[in-house]
Amino acid sequence: MTEAAAWSAEGEGVALWVRLTPKGGRDAVEGVERLADGRPVLKARVRAAPEDGRANDSLVELVAETIGAPRRTVSIVSGHTARLKKLFIAGDPARLLAALEKTGATKNG
Repeated sequence: MTEAAAWSAEGEGVALWVRLTPKGGRDAVEGVERLADGRPVLKARVRAAPEDGRANDSLVELVAETIGAPRRTVSIVSGHTARLKKLFIAGDPARLLAALEKTGATKNG
């Protein structure tokens, strides 16, 4: 991506900013979009309802599966009860960034 991305290398992994739509009818990553304030986020939706952490668990599983990382390496850092979340993915930043570029570059809002 030529502009700021919804992710960045951070320590021993990658930080990822996500806008989650729970009860979205399907589990899917829908590319990158820009919020009203101009910040880029990865847009994701999950079938699970936002009750008892089910939507968050589904998001972690979806992100891990999408980028080919083990589920245990993906964690929610902030935004547990909000639509906007910051995730951290532990691992080789170069590999993770490449996987995210492939995922998010298809739709850039």
